[in-house]
Amino acid sequence: MKTAKISIGSWAFSFGPFENNPWSFDAVCRYAAENGYDGIEINGFRPHPHPADYDTDEKCATLKKQIENLGLGISAYASDFREVPPAIVDRELFLAEVRRCLVFCRRMDIDILRVDTITPPDAPDGDEYERRFARLTDNWRAAAELCKAQGVTMVWEFEPGFWLNKPSEILRVAEEVGHSHFKLLFDTSHAYMCAVIGARQSGEKEVLAGGVNELAEMVRPHIGHWHLIDSDGTLHDEETSAHTPFGEGHIDFEAFFNEFTVDLAGADWWTCDFCFCPTTEEDGKKAIPFLQAAAATA
Repeated sequence: MKTAKISIGSWAFSFGPFENNPWSFDAVCRYAAENGYDGIEINGFRPHPHPADYDTDEKCATLKKQIENLGLGISAYASDFREVPPAIVDRELFLAEVRRCLVFCRRMDIDILRVDTITPPDAPDGDEYERRFARLTDNWRAAAELCKAQGVTMVWEFEPGFWLNKPSEILRVAEEVGHSHFKLLFDTSHAYMCAVIGARQSGEKEVLAGGVNELAEMVRPHIGHWHLIDSDGTLHDEETSAHTPFGEGHIDFEAFFNEFTVDLAGADWWTCDFCFCPTTEEDGKKAIPFLQAAAATA
């Protein structure tokens, strides 16, 4: 199968082991270009490009030119929504932040906006659970309508560190939002931790016998973006998935590529997500050959 364009998430050099001494965004872009990546996925958390800092056409034009001059595209934007958890805040407060992100996306010609639930996984039970679920899906549906008007698709990155991390919950969210411009961001490491380990799930664990592949098949029509990385079955700081270098974890990428050849080959981008990985600088250089080899078997 043919490979899609391959990007690397810039957060890999500013979160976790890099938090106390983050790489500049320019340094990450140069690393990506020097190591054969086609693009960058922009971390919207400072010190990387935040919409409040890139708030004019001129600033965004300069940033866009900086990226293009290195021969890179932009696969998506992962903005900072921590101040507006969508299951808790009122709609207009959440949508105001979405609008600000969409202005940045329009200026930068970005067509994928990444979100998550923000809230921790130990959510309340019963009526309060349903109230929060309804507010979350209502807010995301309204945000997806705003995204549609700008030619942007909003993608939810489910993961064990945030609320709604069981396979059935992931599918329910996608179906309840039910909007053409709301999709799932399928991260293979998070999928392993949710479907195989059942990490940080409230109450009875919900795992799938077919693991990552079964979860991908379950939500297949709803997948709108791919993050590819391995998993060793552990959490980073007991919070969310550790992102293990390719070939050092438990995911069978050849089998995954063979089962989802049409989906992966039809994607615009595959993003390598080395979040929290201390060896990113070295292992990021090996990612493209690994994925090319796995794709060649499909």
